[in-house]
Amino acid sequence: MKALGDIYIIWYREILRFWHNKPRIASSLGMPFLWLVIFGTGMRGTFQLFGAQEGFDFVQFLFPGVIGITVLFTSIFSSISLVRDREFGIFKAILVAPVSRVSIALGKILGGATVSTLQAILMLALAPLVNVHLGLGMVLALVPTIFLVAFTLASLGMVVASHLRSTEGFQMVMNLFMMPMFFLSGALFPLANIPRWMEVLSKVNPASYGIDLIRQVTFHFLAVPPAIAETFKITIFGVKLGLVEDLIIVSFFAFLFVLLGVWSFAKAER
Repeated sequence: MKALGDIYIIWYREILRFWHNKPRIASSLGMPFLWLVIFGTGMRGTFQLFGAQEGFDFVQFLFPGVIGITVLFTSIFSSISLVRDREFGIFKAILVAPVSRVSIALGKILGGATVSTLQAILMLALAPLVNVHLGLGMVLALVPTIFLVAFTLASLGMVVASHLRSTEGFQMVMNLFMMPMFFLSGALFPLANIPRWMEVLSKVNPASYGIDLIRQVTFHFLAVPPAIAETFKITIFGVKLGLVEDLIIVSFFAFLFVLLGVWSFAKAER
């Protein structure tokens, strides 16, 4: 029970930090808005998606991708709080407390995942602006899905942040690390008919499966025709991944990264 209490305190600190940073909350909607309204609207007339004649809109493809982008950037960059606390000496006070390294790491990861989920939920408010019908069923299905993806990516962020000692170094490494993950995730364009080297990189990219999972859940509630939905699924060894397969793969990455994240943090803070 003490371990759960310790995790809760670390988690709660991350939530308070987010809640008291009102400009961050407001600005978190800025980039998704630009992607959806400007990029989505601009590409709607020029980007001819398969099945457009059947009433499929490019924004229906882009909307879950933008949710995924929000989760990707927020989750991984949430681990900057670890680097900042270490850099400014705050972490020393936490480490001398009778709290296990495992509890600290899990609290940080859960805090980052929760903040990322909250920002993604805020982004759902943009759905009516781009003519995406947002029903209660979709929201109830998306929230746990988003949290799972956020937890996976926040754990990955912990793996990287555990080895960094300055915010400048963190930002440089993360930008170098994040941009390929972003562009090879399938958030902005389908991962079909791409060069072989891009296809290989996209399939070892954990963000690809997280965004595909969010997209498949969204497509289910938007009643996207199955023939069109099949077009955008990830294919491995000639088999198109369904929602269950994506869920299993993302869950595996979550298990793997949280183990690596906790181990890396405990090793770095001995």
